[in-house]
Amino acid sequence: MSSTARKTFDLNNEVMSVDPAAAIFQYSREAEKLLEEQAPWNADPHYFHTVKISAVALIKMVTHARSGGIYEIMGVMYGRIRDGTFWIMDAAALPVQGTETRVNAGNEAFEYMVNFQSANEEAGKNELLRGWYHSHPGYGCWLSGIDVNTQLNNQKHNDPYLAVVIDPNRTVSAGKVEIGAFRTYPEGYTPPSSSSSSYQSIPMDKIEDFGVHANAYYPLKVEIYKTKLDEQLLDLLWNKYWVATLSSSLLASNREYATSQVNDLNAKLQAASQSLGSSASGLKLKSIPAGQMTGKAKGTQKEFAGVEEEDTALSKVAKDSSRIATEAHNGMVAQLLKDRLFNTPLTTALDEASARATVQGKR
Repeated sequence: MSSTARKTFDLNNEVMSVDPAAAIFQYSREAEKLLEEQAPWNADPHYFHTVKISAVALIKMVTHARSGGIYEIMGVMYGRIRDGTFWIMDAAALPVQGTETRVNAGNEAFEYMVNFQSANEEAGKNELLRGWYHSHPGYGCWLSGIDVNTQLNNQKHNDPYLAVVIDPNRTVSAGKVEIGAFRTYPEGYTPPSSSSSSYQSIPMDKIEDFGVHANAYYPLKVEIYKTKLDEQLLDLLWNKYWVATLSSSLLASNREYATSQVNDLNAKLQAASQSLGSSASGLKLKSIPAGQMTGKAKGTQKEFAGVEEEDTALSKVAKDSSRIATEAHNGMVAQLLKDRLFNTPLTTALDEASARATVQGKR
């Protein structure tokens, strides 16, 4: 059962295997120091484009983020840099607990970081401090104004440095780690215009903060990796936690988050309704080429020509609604399967066809 759970985690998060003999694991402090002296990221703000995170480090960060509940947490990441890529090999939680909207490291956290680095060196671990992570419980992966200022200072004094954000609530609901990695642009730098990225659901009370600072940083591609040396450690972790996972209910453990999502959806729907008004002016329309229309469609082209594919306030609400419903449905299906698995007498166990019908909601 634990091996199946771990394989599911690997598939959901697209964990790739890396040879432990790969060049990145052959540490050279001289090569890393030379790269730091050259500092190509100063000339090219987009020099770093990818972050590869160890599956073990990822689990540490997610577990830490989940332990904070509704409060933000903070930690640091250790690793190496190579060819425009951050390789994060370890993570450490800091003795910091923030509020529901912010978290800052104090003197105790900085002292802890120094002691942790010293202990790493004594243990023969040569990875350097390469970034920080914190959580956004229930409101997505992006950088707030405080986060942007923190990352700017880190890049000024500790570059190369990375910021990672994890949403533990959405991770539990979706079954896949909700994570984002970012770097800020230098002060005074104007980023080139780019096509909008995939839609991200932001709560109503966070939209303003999200929009104001959206052009102050850029996202990096996140990849998760593991080595053969990690396999045994990952197996031990799953052997320890799979029973708790199987006996818990996603719907029950995440009910506060689900309720907040429905309330936020209601607020967005009301705002969209007010913006649309009676004339539906909030919808973006596009024309249909005349050659593709026949009959009555030609006569109604000016009145209504079809909704554009661009995001509108109403279409965003629809996407949020679909996501909430899908997560609730998945949680209900998981509960139904566990009920059938553990509570159905052996004499009336489901055959394969009945099991498929149950999953599809036909029984």
